[in-house]
Amino acid sequence: MKHDDIIALAHLARININSDMVDDVTDNINNILSLVDQLQQADTDGVEPMSHPLDASQRLRADEVTEKDQRDSLQSVSPAVESGLFLVPQVIE
Repeated sequence: MKHDDIIALAHLARININSDMVDDVTDNINNILSLVDQLQQADTDGVEPMSHPLDASQRLRADEVTEKDQRDSLQSVSPAVESGLFLVPQVIE
């Protein structure tokens, strides 16, 4: 990227970059783009996609009900309830 490209991008993104920092920003962006180019050249054929770099599994607890049903008592103080649902005033037309 060139100096003028950074100024144009900053304008489009509505980012204020001081004129004395444009050269540093240009160098940083060029370094990032160079790193992206290096990563794109990496041979990933035969590499299986993974969701996490570590072979970790998550321990899950059993899905058991531990609380008693209190819906009726909790909804008894509500101004409007219908079919077990709280009714609220309409806010979007």
